[in-house]
Amino acid sequence: MESFEEVYQQYEPMIFSCIRKLRIYKNHDSFIQSGRIGLWKAWLRYETMKGDFAPFAYRSIYGSILDELKNSAREERIVPTENQMLENLVEHSDKQSFCSEQYYELMDLLTEKEQQLVQLLFLDCYSHDEVARFLNISKAGVKKRRERTIGKLRSFISK
Repeated sequence: MESFEEVYQQYEPMIFSCIRKLRIYKNHDSFIQSGRIGLWKAWLRYETMKGDFAPFAYRSIYGSILDELKNSAREERIVPTENQMLENLVEHSDKQSFCSEQYYELMDLLTEKEQQLVQLLFLDCYSHDEVARFLNISKAGVKKRRERTIGKLRSFISK
């Protein structure tokens, strides 16, 4: 069989085809790299007696990109803990960390709805979809409230 560079040149469009088929619209570089790895693994494992290389390569590329998609979805669902959230908020502050008493002082500055949102998203680790169903609002509404609440916390901390 030909060298991997030649195979890559020939099958590179297949990687982009898989990305389009999966409707991936961000982080293209990591998915392209996953597709390349899938193609490389297919190239290593391919046996000529078992059929054509193209369908084998396609399944390998598609599966590799799909695995990366699953991993990235799992990573997006990771929610920071209470301390991580506050450390992110005070990252530009001269204080190194917050104690839980300071956390509760900040929470007292928020409205009841904002406190509920912080509780559901950051402490109970619910997804945006779950919070939207619980609060009976849209997912976009949850995201807007989250951003406003974090902005409010940042403004309190920076004072």
